[in-house]
Amino acid sequence: MLLPPKVAHGVADGTVTLAFRRWRAPDVRPGSQFRTVAGVVRVEAVEEVDPAAITDEEAALAGHPSADALRARLRDDDAPTYRVVLAWAGPDPRVALREDADLTDADVAAIDARLERLDRASSHGPWTMRTLELIGRRPHVRAPDLAAEVGRERDPFKIDVRKLKNLGLTVSFDVGYDLSPRGRAYLARTTRSAPDGPCR
Repeated sequence: MLLPPKVAHGVADGTVTLAFRRWRAPDVRPGSQFRTVAGVVRVEAVEEVDPAAITDEEAALAGHPSADALRARLRDDDAPTYRVVLAWAGPDPRVALREDADLTDADVAAIDARLERLDRASSHGPWTMRTLELIGRRPHVRAPDLAAEVGRERDPFKIDVRKLKNLGLTVSFDVGYDLSPRGRAYLARTTRSAPDGPCR
């Protein structure tokens, strides 16, 4: 479930506790959690509702100025409308992880193993070290430009960078990426290196 940054920050500070969506079937279930720009959000309840019954108070709790404004923003189709109760579950654990640069030998070995598994599972050959080194060399450069440098399409490249972010090794920005403190510490310690030649 995607939340706009303003709504996500509202969930984090408690001013937003609801969301309304039109779905053929619910995209989320009570108890499920997802990451946002403001941290982890938990779904407390999901209930089908009549859009005409949405109140101004509920609309305000979903970050809208009025119920009419909320209804105007719902997709105009015959899919059911769902009322989703949201709560902030805590900060994104990747944030703390990426700031942890005090790596032990065991930490480095564990990251080595994770990256080796990603490389083995790849359909386009080893990519993890090449991508880390590229981001370290060209921080805040647009993803399409980075992808082109290694002969890849933008979207698959971005998916791979997200895998590195999940390990706390990179940070995303409005434009491009950079290595996290953990990522820089890892590159300084590991004995792995990028393979020669372009990606397949």
